[in-house]
Amino acid sequence: MPTGTLQIFTSLADEALPLSNVILRVFKVVNDIVVFETYLMSDSEGQSPVITLETKSKELSLDETYSERPYEIYSVECMLAGYTSILVQGVQIFEGDAALLPISMVPDILLSPLQVDTTPDHHLLTNYGGNNVSTAPTRQMGVNNEFDSAIVEEGMLKTPERISFALNGVVIPRQIRVHLGRPTSNAENVTVDFIYYIKNVCCSEIYPTWPREALLANIHAQVSLALNRVYTEWYRSKGYDFDITNNTAFDQAFVKNRNIFENISELVDDVFNQFLRKRNYAEPFYAEYCDGKIADCPGMKQWGTLTLANQGLSAIEIRQYYYAPEVRLVTTERIEDVKGSYSRPLRLGSEGDDVHLIQQQLNAISVNYPIIRPIYPVDGIFGPDTEAAVRTFQKQFNLTVDGVVGKSTWYKINYIYVAVRKLAELSSIGRVENDKSGEWPQEILKYGDRNVYVQQLQYYLSTIATFNNAISSITTIDSFFGQQTANAVRSFQRFYGLDVDGIVGEVTWNRIYAVYLDMVHIVNPDIQAPVYPGIAVKQGATGQDVLAIQQALNTVGMEYPEIVVLIEDGIFGARTTEAVREFQRLFGLEVDGIVGPNTWTKLFEASNAIMQGNNASPSFPTYPGTPLRLNSRGNVVRLIQDRLNFISIYYKEIPSVAADGIFGPRTQQSVIAFQNLLGLTPDGIVGQQTWNRINQVYQELNQ
Repeated sequence: MPTGTLQIFTSLADEALPLSNVILRVFKVVNDIVVFETYLMSDSEGQSPVITLETKSKELSLDETYSERPYEIYSVECMLAGYTSILVQGVQIFEGDAALLPISMVPDILLSPLQVDTTPDHHLLTNYGGNNVSTAPTRQMGVNNEFDSAIVEEGMLKTPERISFALNGVVIPRQIRVHLGRPTSNAENVTVDFIYYIKNVCCSEIYPTWPREALLANIHAQVSLALNRVYTEWYRSKGYDFDITNNTAFDQAFVKNRNIFENISELVDDVFNQFLRKRNYAEPFYAEYCDGKIADCPGMKQWGTLTLANQGLSAIEIRQYYYAPEVRLVTTERIEDVKGSYSRPLRLGSEGDDVHLIQQQLNAISVNYPIIRPIYPVDGIFGPDTEAAVRTFQKQFNLTVDGVVGKSTWYKINYIYVAVRKLAELSSIGRVENDKSGEWPQEILKYGDRNVYVQQLQYYLSTIATFNNAISSITTIDSFFGQQTANAVRSFQRFYGLDVDGIVGEVTWNRIYAVYLDMVHIVNPDIQAPVYPGIAVKQGATGQDVLAIQQALNTVGMEYPEIVVLIEDGIFGARTTEAVREFQRLFGLEVDGIVGPNTWTKLFEASNAIMQGNNASPSFPTYPGTPLRLNSRGNVVRLIQDRLNFISIYYKEIPSVAADGIFGPRTQQSVIAFQNLLGLTPDGIVGQQTWNRINQVYQELNQ
């Protein structure tokens, strides 16, 4: 007979302290008759012994055509004097899998009756959306569907009392609040750890017997869908006090107090901070999915992931099979308690990232509501144009027209922005990420288009036209690619030797943005560095971020000939990687050839300093704490080798060395020669005194 295992974990609710000596009755009922029964007891750690239970064959859970339970269900009763007894029904046991059942018990002050929690049959058998599945088989939502109508009817559009984190960064929330029913239902809300939430969802959505790659593909989709709800404040901005529901007509399955499975638990622990995101988009991808058997949808099919995994496809290949190729896997280390996106009233004279965010959102909204005049430049300064746009928005949406972005206006802008950009849908057109970076939007712009990218294009061209009379002027930024914009594009292409077709593809866009940047530098030489794109840029990347990196490296290379000259083509190849690594060595950064936030900031600081004629010497690196000597290895050794090589250009007594990060005899000879030259003890060891003198001489020669 096939078997699986069950282990029970008992704790004191909220405080999460283990409860020992809990009597645990595990039993099975068939036709109202107890056919199996055993008693266990929790130990000092709150854990029961592992119990082996009979179940059905694993093969049934791998067969899409099998319509019965491919598992057995058991009941668990938990009893301890002074605590409310708990009965959990429907505990699912699969062959070969370890089921884990956490039980939180509450002290019984009022002699409460037995608490009964029932786990319904698995989602793959029932599809928890109930009757909604036939009328709304997909999880996609829009602005005018039944959900939003219900909210309006119930008068739920009010200022929330507690709002979750949204729209200014993606984090993994420590906890998530789940509504156990349809959004408008009077159901219970539960707050659980985000990691447990994903484990619960995965165990509720798919079978633990499936191959690892199928499980992984589904987990990535489940994390992404949940983060999209938190990020867009989908429910919070509508006045609800929860982040997500457990109704699969709207969200994904979650079952209060269900058992989870050990293999899924371990996998989620490894990947809970990985989610899907479209290239150049800020929001987590709305990874729509369904079982593909009871319900159908345009996204990922759960049973299909099993088939593809059995064919040998990896989780990445499964993702690529179902979603657009620009959907990528992203990892974040930001795990925080979520906060409301609203922080303060914004009014004339306000400055900062929150002002920039409002400007960006209003510009996107203006594409659908042309009465709102776009704000350019998007500079984070609340000036008259921003105030006028806010007033127009407030009038359009029946808010108090005062030109101040208070809480009500903030969340209404947020709500409309999410709707017009479709951030909470599979077909999301994305939050615009390139309004600062100038990244090509991956979309060819042509006559007749109306979108936020046309806005940006019009602004760039209008700025260029003020410096170059050969470029046709654009008098109005209106989001519409009409004749005036087409004329400006053609005149630009003609002047800069491009194909004159009036269409803005990647080549034309990148050239326009590069010329625009040159013009801005003329007006404001103290312009800030491009905004870090949020994702490390490395070999294989392409686009405007790579082009900006190459331009900055070539600028720094004018002062540091060790950095190879690059072709500025926007392609991060081996030569660009080599140049990045050399820059990192010179400036005391981790040498990995990847442009992360530290390298990005330092690179553009150095580039801007050189462009303005200032000193761009690397910062004085901190002594590593231990002497470097024969057989030492690492980036700090490579740094010293690089600097000794540079010094050797001016002092021939010092032999050059291979900058390989290995402190060999040749490096030792170079150190001794340097020490003799500077009157230091010639021991061939780089202690703190020698370290400081090498770096001091290096910086003096760089003046």
